[in-house]
Amino acid sequence: MPAPIQSIFTGGEYEKVVARGAEALSKGDIVVLPTETVYGAAGVLNNKSARERLRALRGGVAERPFTVHLAEPSDAEDFVDPPSEYTHRVIRKLWPGPVSLSFDVSEKRRSEVATSLGVEQADLYDGSMITLRCPDHIVAIDIIARTSGLVILTAAGPEAGSGWRAEKAAAELEGKVDLIIDAGPTKYAKPSTTIKVLDGRYEIVRAGVYDDRIIERLLRTTILFVCSGNTCRSPMAEAITRQLLAQKLSLPELELEQRGYSVLSAGSFALPGARATPQAVQAVRDMGADLSNHRSRPLTVELIHQADRIYAMGRSHARAVMALVPAATDKVETLDPTGDIEDPIGGDVRLYQHLAGFMRELIEKRLQQQVGF
Repeated sequence: MPAPIQSIFTGGEYEKVVARGAEALSKGDIVVLPTETVYGAAGVLNNKSARERLRALRGGVAERPFTVHLAEPSDAEDFVDPPSEYTHRVIRKLWPGPVSLSFDVSEKRRSEVATSLGVEQADLYDGSMITLRCPDHIVAIDIIARTSGLVILTAAGPEAGSGWRAEKAAAELEGKVDLIIDAGPTKYAKPSTTIKVLDGRYEIVRAGVYDDRIIERLLRTTILFVCSGNTCRSPMAEAITRQLLAQKLSLPELELEQRGYSVLSAGSFALPGARATPQAVQAVRDMGADLSNHRSRPLTVELIHQADRIYAMGRSHARAVMALVPAATDKVETLDPTGDIEDPIGGDVRLYQHLAGFMRELIEKRLQQQVGF
């Protein structure tokens, strides 16, 4: 008899269906779950019967561990060594999303994790590697979060992606699964991209939804500072931020771009090509930063879209950003949360030096709070 199908978005029964799916998984059943990529036959890793049934479903391949699916990106820390800054950035940028991440884990940590979960290392780790995924699908996330045990998935047959129809899947998987949660066609209808996270870099192991170009763009962190003319405040903030990032990453400033960091500045009323004021150049030079090659640029829609975080020198500059791109509201704020940073234009070097020191303190706090340093 085919497995029962529960439609998730009809009849106002969302919470009941989620609860039923989580309960079935928790007791060892095999449940077909939707993700943003394909439908997956899910089970609980801690349950031997569920593991064996999933292995049979994917052809009896016993050597290769399943991918553990997480409800929250931070749950990855339960399985890996303490993440580096780069690993934190990869997780923050790519999850939730159609990407599986593989991590190299020390023997000591592998042993600790397997022992604490009551499973064999080989059930979790492929040698020293573990592959984890945090799907970007509300149904999968809600069910995983409410399930007792580690949720693992394998593709639910040949109709798991573009050809998905719940009734057809139920017939094909008769006797192999216990419940099907139907949420309609998947967003991408193709497998997730699998990436191996290495020391300060990544390798694509399996092509999927995202190609290398998209991954590179997603992993880049771009910080944009905005003032009026882009000759004093915002270029000073840009130079100071480059210096701070380079110090925190222990690398030359010229290598920041290679490591995936872009720091930019622009002016809401700027004309292109103007140099920074001599006082601004001197003030940041005294701190070990460099503005000698700066040339002003106007604020544009493209720059706003490119930026992950936008720090405005004043509220008028924040409004200028939102006037160009209203959707940027969530990523723009004043650098000083207490008010505007006054324009030092016309002041002497000492005023600029005081401003540089003040902005450095603000930037250090922002990097800690919102960029992960």
